[in-house]
Amino acid sequence: MSTAAVPAPGEEWRKLDRRTLLVTAAVMTGVATGAGVPTAVALSGGMGAGRALAWVLPAALLLIVCGIGGDYVRWRRTRYRIGPDRAELHTGLLLVKRRSLGRERIRSVDLTANLLLRILGLVKVRIGTGEHTGGESTLELDPVTRAEGERLRTELLGRTPSDTAGAHRDGMLAVLDPRWIRYAPVSFVAPLLGGAAAGGVMQVSEWFGVQHEVIGWIGDRFRDTSILTMVVVLVVAALLAGIVGSLGLWVEMWWNYRLEREPGGTLRVRRGLFTSRSVSIEERRLRGVELVEPLGVRLVGAARVDAVATGLAQDDEDKHTDLKTLLPAAPRAAADEVAAQVLRETSSPTGTAALTAHPLAARGRRLRWAVGSALAPVLVLLILGLLVSDVLLSVAAGCAAVLLPVAVLLALDAYRNLGHGLSGGYLVARSGTVRRSTVALQRGGVIGWTVKQSYFQRRAGLLTLTATTAAGDGAYDVYDAAEGEGLAFAARAVPGLLEPFLEK
Repeated sequence: MSTAAVPAPGEEWRKLDRRTLLVTAAVMTGVATGAGVPTAVALSGGMGAGRALAWVLPAALLLIVCGIGGDYVRWRRTRYRIGPDRAELHTGLLLVKRRSLGRERIRSVDLTANLLLRILGLVKVRIGTGEHTGGESTLELDPVTRAEGERLRTELLGRTPSDTAGAHRDGMLAVLDPRWIRYAPVSFVAPLLGGAAAGGVMQVSEWFGVQHEVIGWIGDRFRDTSILTMVVVLVVAALLAGIVGSLGLWVEMWWNYRLEREPGGTLRVRRGLFTSRSVSIEERRLRGVELVEPLGVRLVGAARVDAVATGLAQDDEDKHTDLKTLLPAAPRAAADEVAAQVLRETSSPTGTAALTAHPLAARGRRLRWAVGSALAPVLVLLILGLLVSDVLLSVAAGCAAVLLPVAVLLALDAYRNLGHGLSGGYLVARSGTVRRSTVALQRGGVIGWTVKQSYFQRRAGLLTLTATTAAGDGAYDVYDAAEGEGLAFAARAVPGLLEPFLEK
């Protein structure tokens, strides 16, 4: 007589939370409303409001019912369990998917909750191995209760407490300073949001069939002004809208921000106003940090800190910069301090390393590229002016007067920002002008070197070194270094890796 096996404690199968159906109902209602209202307005012009609603309402109800039904099937057919050796997830009706991750391979348990999930006390849990193998290296539980999410995170990331003492003990490394919001308007997000706002106004007015009226209203406001004044006013208005949008986006992303080191060596970033996020990075996956300074942020003396770690982008859904951001744009001194704390160093290599300047030939290359890029549109306008209208000749002269000085200044700044060096166990490389980046990469994390040298670089005695690694972007460049010095630097940084390929 056989007896059924009794699962060990903690091995029982569990289901997702039933309230996922409420979330789906709310989301599908929003989608149906967003699609149905413009459609009903458009149809009402030809067939009347009553007939338009008679067409749109049944379609909207059908969309909502189908969405809820599909999610009910998903909920019924999804189960998971956490055993002593493996985390397992089974889902699907006709095509059943079974995924299993060894617990010793699990490197991240991230929690995310949008506003609806937070109201219901739910979270989405993403369990990952830190491998770049797509969805096969992750398990997603959407949703479970917040208590269950925290339990899973604690259980799966439980590690033996580290023995590291001194200034780099476990605990809080950084918390939100509300004054950091002043850096949001100087980022590239503001003009992008401004352009998106202008495009959104035109798109919505087209949906409701009033685009010509909107354009006419704008024209009436500037009837007695010049075209240049109208353009300037509209650009300023778009920028103001972008600034407001960037402030709102910053608050949503970084409100309640905290960076802490947990017992066992796990860095945890928690943040978000409406959508709360919790991202975990094991320190043994960390290979360094990157100090990122977009031009506007750098001009006001600020920088953000990104982690250089393995397995941060598992698939297309996760390839976002903010997942690896340890600190938002903050004063440079605060950024260096956080970088040092993260790396368990007394001072950050990104701020203290003595960087080797690059040859003047590297400056010449940047000046040529910049001037050529600035002259290209000017030449096009000159040709069109000679063929079409003399007005374009004046436009070409104006573009040259603006673009050429800007291009030269950016090229000189790009040259000044070039540098590389060694700081203890870290390789440090800096480059960029519109987006200046200073990376401190563990020398032991470099798995290879790529040496690139174009025809023009050979003539100038320059080369580009690329340090390849399994972490972060996978490759970090040292642009236009002196040929002999660059090869010697690579040999010093990782002894024995490049020497066999160098000529004696």
